[in-house]
Amino acid sequence: MRHYDEIHAIAADRHGGADALNRHLTKPRTPEQLAAITEDRWLSTFTKCVFQAGFNWKVVENKWDGFEAAFDGFDVGKCAFMDDDKLDALLANRDIVRNGPKIMTVRDNAVFLMELRDQGGPGTVFGDWPSADYIGLLDLMKTRGARLGGMTGQYAMRFAGRDGFILSRDVTARLIAESVIDKPATSKTAMRAVQQAFNTWMEQSGRSLTEVSRVLAMSL
Repeated sequence: MRHYDEIHAIAADRHGGADALNRHLTKPRTPEQLAAITEDRWLSTFTKCVFQAGFNWKVVENKWDGFEAAFDGFDVGKCAFMDDDKLDALLANRDIVRNGPKIMTVRDNAVFLMELRDQGGPGTVFGDWPSADYIGLLDLMKTRGARLGGMTGQYAMRFAGRDGFILSRDVTARLIAESVIDKPATSKTAMRAVQQAFNTWMEQSGRSLTEVSRVLAMSL
């Protein structure tokens, strides 16, 4: 496995130099900033990522105002207690993508967010989770959330500004090139190896998971 500086140099060479590369790197939000995000915005982000998974992102984006209206601004209380009449109305609503199983995730994920209130709320739970155990947070999303496993959970955290990596095709290719894994990481063993590699690169560089992930992606 190469030292972070070597991978950064490869990425810089491909993108016009170190200064040009660094301009592409964004820092994650602080725990305080994440704690300030309201429950409805977390639910909105989760829902957008769930609906975009395996679908045309642009279609979902173009309909997003309709989603916000249809789901009452993603008010967690209202969404958690949607009754059958509300669900039937959503299935007939042409302002959203009418996918029944995905619509049901809004109710389930609203309940998930409410359950985190006893721990300080979602922003506190997600924001305080150590980056050195990011895979633990992803596992929480997968096991307690609805359709928030895999890439969906990773994108949800990235779009919310939470520090984390995304195992995109390019990041996965770099991890394979560095002999961290030998195929896309799906097992717990592979994910632990990915986390260990990212922890090493974070220590070597002083950069966040988000920044390291972007550099790996841009090194291909």
